[in-house]
Amino acid sequence: MNRRSLLALAASGVAAPALLRPAFAQQVQITGAGATFPRPLYDRWSAAARDAIGVSLNYQSIGSGGGINQIAARTVDFGASDAPLTTAQLTERNLLQFPTVMGSVVLSVNIPGVADNALRLTPELIIEIFFGRVQFWNDPRIVELNRELRLPRLPVSVGYRADGSGTTWVWTTYLSRISEEWRNGPGAGTSVRWPFGNGARGNEGVSNIIRNTPGAIGYIENAYAVVNRMITTQIRNKAGQFVRPVPETFNATAAAADWTAPNFAPDTIDLALPNVWPATSPTYILLPTNPVADRVAGSRNTMRFFDWAFRNGSQIASSLEYIPLPTSAHNLIRAAWARSVRDPSGNPIWTGPTT
Repeated sequence: MNRRSLLALAASGVAAPALLRPAFAQQVQITGAGATFPRPLYDRWSAAARDAIGVSLNYQSIGSGGGINQIAARTVDFGASDAPLTTAQLTERNLLQFPTVMGSVVLSVNIPGVADNALRLTPELIIEIFFGRVQFWNDPRIVELNRELRLPRLPVSVGYRADGSGTTWVWTTYLSRISEEWRNGPGAGTSVRWPFGNGARGNEGVSNIIRNTPGAIGYIENAYAVVNRMITTQIRNKAGQFVRPVPETFNATAAAADWTAPNFAPDTIDLALPNVWPATSPTYILLPTNPVADRVAGSRNTMRFFDWAFRNGSQIASSLEYIPLPTSAHNLIRAAWARSVRDPSGNPIWTGPTT
């Protein structure tokens, strides 16, 4: 079986035999909402943790913006965002931010006759495409880079996220790094005013635009690209290398992450290193530091859930092509739980091990 077939099997929810456990008699459920990118992983972790520790997760993949709003309103036990919040934003909302895994945003295309990872694009061409200034796929600039491909005179159509999205934050941060014009125009954020193209909600929606529109190009999370057998592209990175969106280039980016960065938010976008994918970033959980009395159990079980995932879920994450965090990062996160999350009486809620 090839890589995409294995990932599709993993995403279907079929558990590996080693992950099967006797079901707990006492079951609890935690609630979360936010980023669509980690949903396949959180679903799999939920199925496994339910049997292993008696904690399951009801997760609503409504986009990072929605997740931030829901945890700010305290209607869920935790929020989830692919875009990190600033210290000021976290302090204002009394939130602790921590990453769970890393993932990558890739470019997917629908060009008849073009195979997976065959098309090469430079940062300069990517900017021209997303500004709407490349009209056809047989544009001489694209043909010059891809002489071995037969590129049709097919109109270029851009797909983008219409909802508040951490995926958009990652991609527009990348566009802002490679182009001053983009940085001073649409800019970077979970939602921007796109100069060209068609919008859809969620990674699923953008995937549908690409799949159903000959000539389309759009940015989606790698896991969605692989599960849905989308055609992806190579990108020339800041070191001048054309790199493919494969685990080797994702892991090279993750290896450069500094997990001692404030709020566990290392800068891993458009690094000037060889063999790195330029749009790789962590995905984050937002946990209240001051849960009200009826949410204390939810906060405690949220930390139990992710503690179990950190100890036992890396194989599941890798099978879905997410990038697990190193043990050193897990230990820093547990220490932050013990230090920062308190019940209404001021007592620490996390009393488990920090290593």
